Amino acid sequence: MAKITFSQEGLTPFQQLLGHNKYIMEKWTSLEECLFNSNTFTHELKEEVRRTLAFNNGCQYCMSKGKPSDKVTDSKVLIATKIAGIVSKSQYIDNEHFDKLKNEFSDSEISELLALICFITACQKYGASLDLQAICPI
Repeated sequence: MAKITFSQEGLTPFQQLLGHNKYIMEKWTSLEECLFNSNTFTHELKEEVRRTLAFNNGCQYCMSKGKPSDKVTDSKVLIATKIAGIVSKSQYIDNEHFDKLKNEFSDSEISELLALICFITACQKYGASLDLQAICPI
């Protein structure tokens, strides 16, 4: 059970927690749609980043959607998930890892990837802070 009640605003349990502040929920959802509908990265990359972050950020709701794959071979996905792991553990991205990022991604892609990682982390920390569970009675 979440630590606060679900509002009547929003379509998902996450949105219904944010829905106590409808304006924030709407803007948050708009940014989510922008990031996840972007064609910059493959669905696989975004999903592996999300899964990696879920387990590092402790969001039960997000973890229930699956573990990170151990069969990833795409170099972009591998470095993206490595960077996601570093960021979610509040560690500094050292020059070695940043050089790997620069070898795989343009500056524009790096900017978007880090925005995606930080946004997902914020979502998951919010869910974890409010004890959002995999199964929610809304």
